[in-house]
Amino acid sequence: MPKINRTKYAILGLLLLGPMSGYDMKKRFTGSISHFWNENYSGIYPMLRRLQKVGLVKKNEERTAGKPVRHVYTITEEGRKQLYEWLLLPAERPTLRIELLLKLFFGHIVPEENLIEKVEAEKRFCDQTLETFKGIEEHLSSTGSHKELPGAKFWLITLSYGKHYYDAVRSWCEETVDILRGGKK
Repeated sequence: MPKINRTKYAILGLLLLGPMSGYDMKKRFTGSISHFWNENYSGIYPMLRRLQKVGLVKKNEERTAGKPVRHVYTITEEGRKQLYEWLLLPAERPTLRIELLLKLFFGHIVPEENLIEKVEAEKRFCDQTLETFKGIEEHLSSTGSHKELPGAKFWLITLSYGKHYYDAVRSWCEETVDILRGGKK
């Protein structure tokens, strides 16, 4: 089975929200879905060129006096069709590569305090991420009109997944530090 390039579908999905430049997309990836999916400029721009070449997106140039030409992309009907067909396919299981777990697995050769520091740093990251999610949820709830946005229910579902995920990792961190400090086994 050929490997599916998910960057293609991430970009097509973002374009459902409206026309965007590659820069706009990177801002959306960073500010909206980066907790579960991220792309870099090095992936965005080449993919936009490929998608344009095969007719899945259309590029328009916006000119503003004194500024460089801005390339803005929109999804085509064929792009919508292919995104729709991909969305209907089963989701592949992610391949896990969690460096912290790898270090813990071989941790018997380093001081446990070093491992505790790493796990506590992960817990702090979870706390910060959960605070970010709380802010996102408050923003969506205070907007009022968020319920009328076509994707709002689905955005809240992905936010809920993130909250559950980071809450579980946070709980695991607390348990792991306790074990490493000689608490429960």
